[in-house]
Amino acid sequence: MKRFIAVLLTVFTCLLGVNNAFAADDNNALQQIKESGTLRVGLSTFVPWAMRDKQGELIGFEVDVAKRLAADAGLKVEFVPTAWDGIIPALLAGKFDVIIGGLTITPERNMSVLFTHPYSYSAVQMVANKKLASKMTTIADYNKRSVTIAVRSGAYPVQTARKLFPKAKLRQFDDETQAFQEVLNGNAQAALASTPTPEQMVIKNPDSLFMPFKEPLTRYATGFAIRQGDFNLLNFLNNWIQVRTEDGWLNERYQYWFKTTDWKNLVNENK
Repeated sequence: MKRFIAVLLTVFTCLLGVNNAFAADDNNALQQIKESGTLRVGLSTFVPWAMRDKQGELIGFEVDVAKRLAADAGLKVEFVPTAWDGIIPALLAGKFDVIIGGLTITPERNMSVLFTHPYSYSAVQMVANKKLASKMTTIADYNKRSVTIAVRSGAYPVQTARKLFPKAKLRQFDDETQAFQEVLNGNAQAALASTPTPEQMVIKNPDSLFMPFKEPLTRYATGFAIRQGDFNLLNFLNNWIQVRTEDGWLNERYQYWFKTTDWKNLVNENK
C-alpha cells in the first residue's frame, strides 16, 4: 500500500510539473515581448495590405494595424517581411511573434496556429482577360480544362479556385502582380485575388480586363496568428481587437485602404 501511494504521489508530482511547464509556456510569449519592448510582426507585401511607399517604407492596412497595436501596448514594432507561402512556418520557427497580414482563418491553418477573433473581412473576386474571356460569364465557363487561372501561391484564393474551378489549370505565382500580368499577357483567361485588388486592376486596365461576376466568389474573415499555447498573448490581442472595433478605428482604417484610393499618391504607379 505504501509503495502504491508513493507511486501515485510520484505520478501526481510529474503531472503537476507538466502543468506548470505549460503554464510557463502560456506566459512566455507575452512576457518575452514585454521584456524585449518590441513586437515582431510577420507580413507579406501585397496591395493594399502592406506595400512600399516611394521612400521604401512599409505602408498599408496591416502596417497601420501593427503600428497602432504596438503603440497602444507601449512597444516598438519590428516588421519581418516574409514570403507568403512560408509565413506560418516562419512564425512557428520563432522568427516573429505574430502574423498580421490578412491571414484567412481556416480550420486547416488553425491546426498549426492560434487565431484571434476576426479584425477584418474580405472577399475573393475574379478578373478576366477581355479578348480571351469576354463571353465567359458563369462559373461553368471557367471550370474547364481549357481554362487557365492565375493565383498567388499560398493565398486563400487558391482554395477558392480549387473548390469552384477544379477542372481548370491553376498557375501559382510568388507575387500577386505576376498572376495579374499572366492575364494581361494572355497566358491565362483569369486571375483570382482578394478585394480590392481585382477592382483596382480593372480600373487601371479597362481595355484589357473585366470582372465577370458582380458578386464575390467567396467571403472570409482574417485574424492575427500566433503560436499554439500562447494564450495570454491571445487574450491581449483579442481584447485589443475588441476595443479598436468598438471605437471604430479598425473600420476607419479599413475604409481608407480598401474603399478609397486616397493613398495612391504614396506609392509608385508601377507597384
